[in-house]
Amino acid sequence: MPVDVDALVAGVREGKRAAVARSITLVESSRPDHRALARELVTALASEDAPVVPRVGISGVPGVGKSTFIESLGTHLTSQDLRVGVLAVDPSSVRTGGSVLGDKTRMPRLATDPRAYIRPSPTAGTLGGVARATAQSMTVLEAAGYDVVLVETVGVGQSEVTVAGMVDSFLFLTLARTGDQLQGIKKGILEIADVIAVNKADGREHETEAAAKELAGALRFVHRGAKGRWVPPVLTCSGLTGHGVPEVWAKVVAHRESLGEQGVAAKRAQQQLDFTWALVRDELEQRLRRSPGVAAVREAIRAEVLSGALPATAAADRLLEAFDGRPTQA
Repeated sequence: MPVDVDALVAGVREGKRAAVARSITLVESSRPDHRALARELVTALASEDAPVVPRVGISGVPGVGKSTFIESLGTHLTSQDLRVGVLAVDPSSVRTGGSVLGDKTRMPRLATDPRAYIRPSPTAGTLGGVARATAQSMTVLEAAGYDVVLVETVGVGQSEVTVAGMVDSFLFLTLARTGDQLQGIKKGILEIADVIAVNKADGREHETEAAAKELAGALRFVHRGAKGRWVPPVLTCSGLTGHGVPEVWAKVVAHRESLGEQGVAAKRAQQQLDFTWALVRDELEQRLRRSPGVAAVREAIRAEVLSGALPATAAADRLLEAFDGRPTQA
């Protein structure tokens, strides 16, 4: 069925959920014709006088209870008459091409809240593909009138950096662990986090407070010498009971306010530049995969590399020569 971009734009601007869903499906597609239509759609939806909607990335250690926390936070925000859009990004599908999209089942109250929209978004391909689909999906939600956009990262590692580079504030959730509370938390995460919350404080207040103090000490070390700059606060909360969740959100808002309008504008401008190069890299990889010249030599080069007859460096040169249309060296 042909895609009617004008109808999608009108539907999104009217806040129709079906139009929002179809638009996000379009921007997630890797088909070349869909990618062109997605660019047309996003360009039409983007508006210079549109409100600058808060974009918040949320991630955490495995088992931290991200979905429970996001449901608690989302219902807190909708109770304040705010419309909340949630993008549950699964960069693990960069490897597998798929994922178990259980976010709606883990957020039953928020999933049925008319003021909320939850979109599990597996993105096969590259981290550049994750960036492209997520950034464009945020534009769709903002054009549909959502007041807050929450981006949950399901994966760990580079995916956090990717998402942190697309949002205004990055919230990291962790747990109080027996022994070393810093176990499993990399310094890089502490460097990109704007607010940190120790979750699952219900019935474990002493442990979570101790973990928060230890993390606060680590953050002071990471951000030493940062006079006048934002130092991430560490709070405790319970996504299950909702205790402390409003306070965590207040700190997220405080971080964004600390940037100021010019700071947010400058941050988003830099993100757009970074996004430009992410799009270029993603498009180049897609063209490489579709190249007839590469297709003609791919299997032969694969066989030579697997047999040990051709080193990876030489194989890469031959693939690039095939892509460029230059004669392949023997």
